[in-house]
Amino acid sequence: MRLARYLSIAGVASRRKAEELITAGKVKVNGSVHRDLGKQIDPESDVVEYGGRKLAAETKVYYKVHKPVGYECTVGGTYAKKRVTDLVPETPRVVPVGRLDKDSSGLMILTNDGDLAYELTHPKFEHTKLYEVTVQEKMSPSSAKKLCSGVHLEDGTTVRADAATLINPHMLHITLHEGKNRQIRRMLAVLHLTVTSLVRIQEGRITLDDLPPGGYAQLTRSDIL
Repeated sequence: MRLARYLSIAGVASRRKAEELITAGKVKVNGSVHRDLGKQIDPESDVVEYGGRKLAAETKVYYKVHKPVGYECTVGGTYAKKRVTDLVPETPRVVPVGRLDKDSSGLMILTNDGDLAYELTHPKFEHTKLYEVTVQEKMSPSSAKKLCSGVHLEDGTTVRADAATLINPHMLHITLHEGKNRQIRRMLAVLHLTVTSLVRIQEGRITLDDLPPGGYAQLTRSDIL
């Protein structure tokens, strides 16, 4: 295993930041400083030190969380009064996989497994998310068709839903595998539809089920992928 990856697994820093620590000479392997980013280690036999302490690979944890409206997905800074990370145990430290805006609610996955987070968020893996959206105005089946054929946003980009199903005149289900900031709200605004509720109800094969707002449940990696 590469040294930088081990530092990330141990919870020291992101892999990119870990590389900076290595090249700065702040990491020791078996008592010696190694600045080579290609350095390979054996987690079972090599002793890795950072900041004067020996490191151990951090236990991987996976949570599904029902993010309530009003909670933010930020993990840095101090301006957010309510963070989704406040809803799960403080240690080991986890981060949200992807985002839901402050005004939206529903399913989120939180983990300290950086490799899994990458696979869940990178568009090339086409990891789908299902949203239940309620709007103020009445919709027709043509509204759902337009979302799938493509909508031109105010910034000039064209986006489309993977699928859109009308549940009733005020509710539809929208599936995306890649989402821009507040994409669903912006798409519906182009169609002159006002979102009153936006809930993520499924991500991949993980469903929100009856998890109450603010609640969480622990998962395994195999539950998710």
